[in-house]
Amino acid sequence: MIRFEENYSLKNHNTFGIESLAKFFFEFTDVSDLSVFLNSNKSFSEEKILVIGEGSNILFLKDFEGLVIHPNIPGIHVVKEDRQNIWIEAGAGEVWDEFVQYAVDYQLGGIENLSLIPGSVGAAPVQNIGAYGHEVCDVIEKVKAYDLENNIPVEFNAGECEFEYRNSIFKRKFKNKLIITSVVFRLEKFPEFVLNYGQVEEKVKEKGEVNLSNIRNAVIEIRRSKLPEVNDLANAGSFFKNPVVEKELAEQLKQKYENIPLYPTKNNKVKLAAGWLIEKAGWKGVREADVGVHKNQALVLVNYGNATGQKIFDFSEKIKQSVFTKFGVELEREVNCVL
Repeated sequence: MIRFEENYSLKNHNTFGIESLAKFFFEFTDVSDLSVFLNSNKSFSEEKILVIGEGSNILFLKDFEGLVIHPNIPGIHVVKEDRQNIWIEAGAGEVWDEFVQYAVDYQLGGIENLSLIPGSVGAAPVQNIGAYGHEVCDVIEKVKAYDLENNIPVEFNAGECEFEYRNSIFKRKFKNKLIITSVVFRLEKFPEFVLNYGQVEEKVKEKGEVNLSNIRNAVIEIRRSKLPEVNDLANAGSFFKNPVVEKELAEQLKQKYENIPLYPTKNNKVKLAAGWLIEKAGWKGVREADVGVHKNQALVLVNYGNATGQKIFDFSEKIKQSVFTKFGVELEREVNCVL
C-alpha cells in the first residue's frame, strides 16, 4: 500500500498535536514501493526529506517545505533460534509497545522494561530508547534500512550503529538519509530480570511472582502514574535528556544540593536527573497559556490545547536557561525540533 499527498496535515502524525503541513507526504508498507516511488520521481531528490514514525519524539515549529516519508512496514517473524536466544525481525511500522507485548506473550525477555514507550519499532534504534535499566541497543542484532541517496537497501550490525545514550548513527550521520525498514532483535528464552531501577522491584513484588508479565505490568503502572497518556494530554514524553557531566561538576553540585540524584556512567562521568533539575528550578506544574510542564513529571512538556510548536520551543528555552543559571548544567532536548 502506498499513499502520496500534497499539502498534507501532520497533526495526526505527531503526539504534540501540532498542526503542520507537509509539502509532500509519502507512506508505504513495502520496501519495493519506496524503490519504485524514488525511481519514478527523480525530482524529489532535490527536496528536503523528513522521515517520521509515530511522531512521538518530534516537534514541528512550522510547515515542512519538503517530502515527509512514513515507513509503515508491518510484520513480525522469527529469523532463527538456538537454545538460549531467538532472533525476531519486526517491521519499522509495528507499534513498539505491541511488539513488547508480543515478546512477553511468547516468554521472550530483553525488552519488558521498555513497555509503554510510545513510537514505532523503526524509531527505537534511532533514539536508542531506554527505561528502567534497559536500552534497546542491548538486544538489537541488526538494523535494515534503505539508502535514499544511492537508492539501495543496506544493513547495519549492532556495532555499526554506534549506539550511545539516546543516540545512534541514524540520529547523527544518517539522519533523514536512511529509512529504517526493519530491526532484528535477539531476545532471551531464559532472561535475567532487571529490577533494581526505580520502583520496579517493589511493584513486581506487589504482583507476586517475578516474571516477564509482572515486570511489564509493573513498568506500565509506574509510567502511567507519572506520565500523561498522549490521547488525554498532548506531549512527546521526556522532552529533555538526562545530562551527563564531568565528575568534578557533579561533586560540586552534591556539596551544594545534598539530595541531588547522581548516576555514575562510563568514562568517569556522572548522569544527572533532568527532571530533578527542572523541578528544583521551579518549573514543575508551571503553565503559560496552552503550554506547560506536567504536574507529575517535570521532564514532560504538554500542549493543553492550541499551543504552536514555536510556543512550546520558546517555553523549553526558558527552562533550559533557568536550569543553566541555577546549576550550570546545559540541558539537551530529546525531542527532535523540526524547522
